[in-house]
Order: sequence, then structure tokens, then C-alpha cells
Amino acid sequence: MAWLSLKIEAQDNTADLISDTLMAQGALSAIIEDANADTLDEQPIFGEPGDPPPGIWQQNLVSALFDEGVDVAKVMSDLQRQTKLSHLQYTTEIIQEQDWVRATQSQFDPIKITDLLWIVPTWHSAPNADAINIVLDPGLAFGTGSHPTTHLCLAWLAQTVSPEQTVLDYGCGSGILAIAAKKLGASTVVGTDIDAQAIQSSLYNAAQNTVDAEFYHASKYQSKEFDIVVANILSSALSVLAPALAKSCKSGGKIALSGILKEQAADVSAIYAEWFNMQAPQAMESWVLLTGTKK
Repeated sequence: MAWLSLKIEAQDNTADLISDTLMAQGALSAIIEDANADTLDEQPIFGEPGDPPPGIWQQNLVSALFDEGVDVAKVMSDLQRQTKLSHLQYTTEIIQEQDWVRATQSQFDPIKITDLLWIVPTWHSAPNADAINIVLDPGLAFGTGSHPTTHLCLAWLAQTVSPEQTVLDYGCGSGILAIAAKKLGASTVVGTDIDAQAIQSSLYNAAQNTVDAEFYHASKYQSKEFDIVVANILSSALSVLAPALAKSCKSGGKIALSGILKEQAADVSAIYAEWFNMQAPQAMESWVLLTGTKK
């Protein structure tokens, strides 16, 4: 059996209408994605306590799944008639049936961060039993160690964290950086995120790794100072949050920032230079890690 994937370009004021109409037409699923994801034009959708709720991207792709035999021309004709939209641009792709669980698992082998730090999915054995092995499966929250930004942060933590230091993981996602910091010897580790699902994932993953770390939704987090602050989020959010992250870092403390494309590094580094002595960026693929020491 196979399915047909239909992707339609949509504006911010039409994406929901298109998605809802496709579902009414018999789509098996329909999701809205950022049409500029993983580019310089990627638009972050985030919010902080007291800010207006997050919006929707300006340029979207509505991705819908249908049975393979669907009449695409009829679907598009009906869609444009019912929504009163015209000249919609779209593409199609046939998705073949497969063992999705096995296919997904095959994409996630153990990830070597350093010789002594690995990320290991539950369906694998640890390649090095003597290493620090973080047990982590792909989930709904960002951060499995496979993305360059997460890899850069983990490698930096492995070089930086000393026993008895305190660590803040701002935008904790899956909790992977907080868990790593604790396993590397940090005395107190706190993670915070604006996404409730991220907090649930972090708590679950910490329990899976028998790690004692604290996780708070951003609306309930009370700021204090830490020896180390790490934030792996989009550069636009890092720019807005610079004063808050600086306030969370002790004098002489360390900060690590990622989720930054090479082209964005200079601008972000200049913002944080008000509070930190910034070091040269570390790069992996098209992404960079910025680090600094609090003045």
C-alpha cells in the first residue's frame, strides 16, 4: 500500500483554511510547516511569559496525506472552489508503505560526542560501556544529539563542566543538555522551556537516565545565577533574550549559545559582548556555537 503526499504553498492567513478544507475532503492528515525552515529566512515562533501568544509563519507549506488513488486534480479544484482561493501552487509525492518503526529506528544509531560521551537510543547497546552514555530516544521535543547545534553544545559541556558547578539549560527541549551536565558532574542543573511538552520530555528522559535535574515551564521559572548557562535555540530568540540570559550567569561564569547559522554569528556575538568576553565561534556544518565568559 502507498499514500500520496500533497504539499500546497500557503500564506499565514490561508494555511488553516486550506488544512481544514483538505481534512474535510478526506485527507488522512494535514499539518502546517514553515516553508523557509532551515534557511536564513526561517521564522521563529516563540513566546515568553507576558508576551503575546506565538503566531504562525508568513510563508507556509500545508502537507496533507491521501490514499494513493486520490484524484489530485479534483482535490485541488474542490479546494479552490470551497476556499475561493486561486492559483495555488502544489507538489505531490508517493510515499511507499514500510515498517515505520524499524525505518525510524534505523536512522538513529548511537552518536559519539567525544570518546567518553555518547547518546544511545534504547534499542541499541552502548558502544563504550565505560563512557558517559545518555539514553535518549527521538521524541516530540528537540534535542537528540544528531543536530549539529546539539552536538556542539554537548562537546562544549564535556570540556567545560566541573564538579559542583551549577548549570542552566535555557530552552531545554528533550533535556539532553541538562542530563549531560548532570552526568558530567554538575551539582545543580535546571532546565526551562516555554513548551509544556518539552518539560514532560525532559522529566521523562531525566528519569530514564536516573538523573536528578529540575525542569520548569518558563512561566514558573524564577531566575537565579548559575556558573554555566547554555541555550540552544534560534538566533532571533537568543538576541531578544540576551539580557535575561546574561542576568542568569554569575560573574566569571560561562555561557554557550547555539541554534545560530554562520551568517548570524557576528551579530549575535556583538549583542552578547555587552556582558561577556566572547570567544571565536566553533562551527559544525552551517551552524556555530558561541561561547563567552561573564565580565
